[in-house]
Formats: sequence, C-alpha cells, structure tokens
Amino acid sequence: MNTNHTGRNIILVFLAIFLLAGTFSGGLLVGWMLPNGTFSNNQDTQATEQSSDLDTLFAPFWETWGYVHNQYVDQPVDDTKLVQGAISGMLDSLGDKHTGYMTPEEYEEATIPLEGSFEGIGAYVDVSGKLLTIISPMPGSPAEEAGLLSGDEVIKVNGEDVTAQDPSVVLKSVKGPAGTDVALTFYRPDTEETFDVTITRQKIEMPSVISEMKDGDIAYIYLTTFGETTTEELKAALETLMAQNPKGLILDLRYNSGGFLDVAIDVISQFIPEGIVMYEQQGNGEEIPYYAKPGGLATEIPLVVLINEGSASASEITAGAIQDLHRGTLVGVTTYGKGSVQNWIPLENDKGAVRITIARWLTPDHHQINEEGLTPDVEVPFTEEDANAQIDPQLNKAIEILRQSE
Repeated sequence: MNTNHTGRNIILVFLAIFLLAGTFSGGLLVGWMLPNGTFSNNQDTQATEQSSDLDTLFAPFWETWGYVHNQYVDQPVDDTKLVQGAISGMLDSLGDKHTGYMTPEEYEEATIPLEGSFEGIGAYVDVSGKLLTIISPMPGSPAEEAGLLSGDEVIKVNGEDVTAQDPSVVLKSVKGPAGTDVALTFYRPDTEETFDVTITRQKIEMPSVISEMKDGDIAYIYLTTFGETTTEELKAALETLMAQNPKGLILDLRYNSGGFLDVAIDVISQFIPEGIVMYEQQGNGEEIPYYAKPGGLATEIPLVVLINEGSASASEITAGAIQDLHRGTLVGVTTYGKGSVQNWIPLENDKGAVRITIARWLTPDHHQINEEGLTPDVEVPFTEEDANAQIDPQLNKAIEILRQSE
C-alpha cells in the first residue's frame, strides 16, 4: 500500500474490512523528532539539551528492552511486535480511541473503503472493543446476504472460540481470498441470541455512489463512503437524476462511516448553496469555518437525509449542516457520534501508520456531537423484523415526507 494520506484530513471511524523505520538495536535515540517526522542531529545548545532530555526520558524504555531480551523466558522475542506494542501503548495512553497505531495490514485494509475493491465478506467492523464487532454490512455483500446487523459480535471463527483474542487477530482469521468459506458464530446483544453463519468470501467492488429513481419521480442517492472518487461520482449521478425533473431527493447516509474532510465539503456543497457548513476546532480553541462551494446541482429541490447508528463522522458533518441550515429533514435514528478529525500518517518503510486526532468539528450552530450523535428530525427505527420482511420504514417515511411537500 503506497497510498499516503498525510496532510489530508480524514473523518472516518477506524474500521477494517473483511474482508519505526528500521529496527531498534539497543542504545539511546540520538537527536529529536522534528514536526515533519525526520530526525535532526543539530549541534546547537537547544538541540543538545532536548536530546539529553529525551535520553533521560527514554532510559526506562531501553532498560526494559534489555530486561526483555535478557530475561524473558521465551526467546527469541519478536522485536517488530515489541516496537508496535510500544507505539500502540504510547498512543493509547492519550485516552482517545480515534488516535492509535495501525499495523501495515490494518492500514491497507482501513484505506480500502476510500479507494477501491477488496476480497472478503463485505462488512465494516470495529476493532477497538473487546470483540470484533460489525458496524455495518455493505449493500449486496455476502455479509448482508447472511443477515448480519450493526452490533453483531464475532465469538467463534471456524469453530474456535475467539472471545479472548484481540479483535485485530480475529480479523485476520475472518478475512481471506474470494471463493473461500468462513464459518462464524455471532452474538447479537440486542436480542441476546447466538447464531452461526457460513459465508463465502467474494471480491467486493466499492462504488461510493448508488443512484436511482424511486416511485417514478423521487431521486435517490446512497453514499457508501466519502472517498477519492465520491465527488465526481456524485456530480454524475445528480446530473442524470436532475435531468428527470424529480419532485424530491433522498440522500441516504445510513451505514456510511465517513472519509475525507474535503470530500464531505464537496458533497454538502451539492445541496447547500452558500454559508458556513462546519467549524474545525483546534486544540487552542480556535475555530476555522468551512464554507459551501458554489455550483451545487441540487440546492433547491426538497431534500430528506436518511441516517442511522452506522452514520458517522463525514456523514454526520453532512447531515448536521443540512439540519442546522434547515435545508432538509433528517429521518432515521441517532447517529454514531464521532466529532473529531484525524490525520493518518504512514510510517517510513511500510511499518504501518498512526492516526492522530488533530481537531474537533462543530456543526454550523456549534453543536459538538462526539459520543452523542445527531438526533433525527423524524425518528423512525428499523427493526430486525423489518429487515426480515424486506421493509424499509425509514425510506418509506422519506418518500412520504417528500410527497407531502409537493
């Protein structure tokens, strides 16, 4: 994976999909880290003092490193895992679940929703908890066909109990090449039931925009992510739909976990003609406004936005702007609640990447939705019974609202 997202802000729940440069050899770190991620050996007084401070700070680390290599019972130890664990521990100590370390495999898989296709069962998952948890199945995927729902927790893989394993390790067991089967046992907290499914992995193509006309004259757009191609895909879809003179438009953001911040602004600008659409709040309290861009293709048509518990980050920015600016009606259930912005920085020599929270975002009315989510204007749940009956009450309500606006 050569993709470098450094410098491009990402607003995405860290999900995986089914799916330090060099090694430490002992001794003390020489020099100090500059903001651009390089090491300096400048000999001026300040550099010498800072280097000396780091030598003192890192002394317990290297002392422990020596104890592990000299005294740990099972030798040899894996230096790569030790370094990865050290980086993870450092970032975990910040107490921010959206700041963390990604192994090379995790980073490659986490960027797939933003870029293209992959092989697996077709589900977004959360690896930050005790169990590997489904955030959302992808439309038309094997995971969706198997009936998986948001919140389902993996407890067995191919008959093996995985409840004591790290979710990232479980993920590696679940993913695999197209055409192969994986037997999974899930626990569904909402109903307290346990169930088994065998899923055949497939190659999953990932268009970020799916569009069609509903009921003959209602335009419908489903955004799966805010990725590299979303802006152009959305413009093309709107051109096709708007040429058919629809009476209203439904923007479906359900189970959309986010993506690039600049793409979120592009998407919002297709529906909102002008004004501030969000604020980025820096650590010092400074607020940077983001404005709608001119030239939107659907700035006046009656609009309903569908949201649910899988709508996160960039989806919440989009829905929050539409709600605060009274541009449309939000229908569904409360969203995920991620109100921060990350920079994903690949480490040198393909040694993984780090996610660093660099800011928080606010809606145009200065609402902070972190851990709370957006509340819909019209609350409509989507139950397991609805799914089994192939009924979509949220979509039906959206069509009803647009019909009433005629």
